[in-house]
Amino acid sequence: MILQTLINLLMNTYDFILSTRRDIVYTDGSCLGNPGPGGWGWLQVDSDKQNSGSCENTTNNAMELTACIEALNSLNSSNLTIRTDSNYVKRGITEWVSGWKKRGWLTANKQPVKNKELWERLDKLNLSKNINWSWVKAHNVDEFNNQVDILARKAAENLTESSFN
Repeated sequence: MILQTLINLLMNTYDFILSTRRDIVYTDGSCLGNPGPGGWGWLQVDSDKQNSGSCENTTNNAMELTACIEALNSLNSSNLTIRTDSNYVKRGITEWVSGWKKRGWLTANKQPVKNKELWERLDKLNLSKNINWSWVKAHNVDEFNNQVDILARKAAENLTESSFN
């Protein structure tokens, strides 16, 4: 009886741990000039999954949003922590987007929201998953943030190098 109770407790604990496990993903955007050639990148911690891409004429904020969108579109997990060094992304998705939608995609100052199409895509993905959004300091001691920064920057740099070849 006691043994069965312990087994049940362990199984319930294991199920709880599995149900609350979060995949950790780092995202970053880069722009050489603003606007200018840009790159985005993301990587999943404890995995070999990562990706990056570029856009010829963009802004840093658009690349930050694109990095998140590309990561969420690429990963099957629905329980995620997204770590970004962009307060624009973190605050936008956790604080501002609900007000923007209520005001018809206008800011509190009645101006059109910049990058509206990207925000709409990110909002839809955010609502379809269980995401914890976390801000990390850029260009600091976080090795994963530094790695994803390199991915995004190299994507932007490769775009400019290829235009000269």
